[in-house]
Amino acid sequence: MNIIDLHCDALLKLYDGKGRLAYRDAGELQANLVRLEAGGVLVQCFAIFIEPNMKAEEKFQAALDQVHYFYTEVLGKNPEMKHIREWSDYAQLKDGEVGAMLTLEGVDAIGNDLHKLSILHQLGVRSVGLTWNNANLAADGAGEPRGGGLTLFGKEVVGFLNANRMLTDVSHLSEKAFWDVAELADYPFASHSNARAICDHPRNLYDEQAKALFNKGGVIHVVFCPPFVKKDGNATIDDLIRHIDHLCSLGGRKQIGFGSDFDGIGTFVNDLEDASKYPNLINELQKRYSEEDVKGFASQNFLNYISRNFD
Repeated sequence: MNIIDLHCDALLKLYDGKGRLAYRDAGELQANLVRLEAGGVLVQCFAIFIEPNMKAEEKFQAALDQVHYFYTEVLGKNPEMKHIREWSDYAQLKDGEVGAMLTLEGVDAIGNDLHKLSILHQLGVRSVGLTWNNANLAADGAGEPRGGGLTLFGKEVVGFLNANRMLTDVSHLSEKAFWDVAELADYPFASHSNARAICDHPRNLYDEQAKALFNKGGVIHVVFCPPFVKKDGNATIDDLIRHIDHLCSLGGRKQIGFGSDFDGIGTFVNDLEDASKYPNLINELQKRYSEEDVKGFASQNFLNYISRNFD
């Protein structure tokens, strides 16, 4: 069962480790290559994430440093890792290869400079979320009490993403910013979000938000962060599947995928502690859903999304 995982934070750990971690098998990395291969992961997306308390003038360099580790440590030392630069590259992966795609989690690193976003696009970033939980010059995040929507600059960012056939990620946006993106973005999706009806957390999506994404052809990738799965944080695979069940009930059976958030979380769904444990999730899903449905959740729904939008 091939897995496509739309979100991990391994680059942040490589950056913080300053070259001391080997991506292939470092035990500190939940999404290292050995674990991806053991879990059947076909493509792993690698987020560039900048801590919000970093000095503004240092943020873009920190983003470039994470791209450096992507090229040197993830790709450079592991020939079986194949860089996904074009949407057609997903279909070109061969047996034994693992795809790797760059994403950007929050545009803090670019300030108000679209030229910097253009540079990141040229380096391979193909999906962009406008915020993390904080506010920035583009929008308010899910943790910003003001709850504002997109700024004029944020709307320029969405226009850039549309023009360059890049995904606009709604995970982490405030509710108002979500609706602005839903209206303006050609390729909206959620890389790592769950159903708020099942777990009432600001990082999750209300039913109307999920239905809006589905109606626009977007996909929602469920996240394995325990507080987003179950209110008390003591989450099981069954609890995670409740989110999938609910999203299916909203019409999203063909528009659901996975976005683990491995290496960005410090607690774990029971029996889903790293990428090697993906078979535990697949096995439980196969008890409840058809083989076609499970293949869809694992990878095919996202591949179909790419095909609909970019072929």
